[in-house]
Amino acid sequence: MKKALVTGAGGFIAHHMVNYLKDRDYWVRAVDVKEPEYEPSRADYFQVLDLRRWEDCLEATRDVEEVYQLAADMGGIGYITGNHADIARNNVLINAHMLDAAYQNGASRYFYSSSACIYPMYLQNDPDVTPLKEEAAYPADPEEGYGWEKLYAEKLCQYYDEDGKLPTRVARFHNIYGPLGTYEGGREKAPAAISRKVAVVNDGDEIEVWGDGRQTRSFMYVDDCVEGIYRLMQSDYSHPLNLGTDELITVDGLVDLVCKIAGKSLTKVHDTSKPQGVRGRNSDNSKLREVLGWEPQVSLEEGLRQTYPWIESELRHAGKAPVAAPVAG
Repeated sequence: MKKALVTGAGGFIAHHMVNYLKDRDYWVRAVDVKEPEYEPSRADYFQVLDLRRWEDCLEATRDVEEVYQLAADMGGIGYITGNHADIARNNVLINAHMLDAAYQNGASRYFYSSSACIYPMYLQNDPDVTPLKEEAAYPADPEEGYGWEKLYAEKLCQYYDEDGKLPTRVARFHNIYGPLGTYEGGREKAPAAISRKVAVVNDGDEIEVWGDGRQTRSFMYVDDCVEGIYRLMQSDYSHPLNLGTDELITVDGLVDLVCKIAGKSLTKVHDTSKPQGVRGRNSDNSKLREVLGWEPQVSLEEGLRQTYPWIESELRHAGKAPVAAPVAG
């Protein structure tokens, strides 16, 4: 039986990663500063540790073969644009300590979760964006704070791999969403935030949209994300690889899609004073298909049909949303 460590396992993607590995008969140690919020972890052993601390990283990485490093101080656009110092400091500490601890403890392979936020801002000024290829990362001009620390950690993984210390695998995530992810509090991503906003109002009401609504993104369902992580981890490919869909949609289009699923007709009110990030970002999946012979399978509408009802149900049970209307078919 293989032994794996999944960090950040009190959070969204890593919680799903634990489930994925348990379904494949792994022994799993899960680590985070908190336990999962929405359902218990299936990990064989869950440890509450602070991976900014070297001693905690040594403890987390002992006696495991595969390390899935998904721990990060992160959140939605409002959070990552308003907390540059904390995000950069916390994540640099986590990633530097985790890499060296995995090496010191003899791990056989190490996965690092990077982000599409590493891509140059100058390539993302148009909503009709050219899909981003992996090699477009340089000359570097990533997002402040979060983007820069992710790019630095990619290079650190490269150096550990090239110096023969530890085989590393790196994926650049493009906006992951799905059930069991945070949907309020400031750290939620756009699909969850919009689903919450739609769920808490009645049909015919208004919905606040950050920005002018014409900015574009692609979004990947969490089941595809963990499948892609695992496939990359088992591959021989050591360079950063996009992990996302190439299904581009405007933020207004995302609102319309969630409204369709919810069976509501809402009036958009745009607030252009709020953070909205780059104007356009999309994944080029050419290298993903070439390397893994695979790409994400779940369409945005299909994924939102799984995600919206879960968020709406959570809010309704907390008394924050009106009684549910039937979800549109």
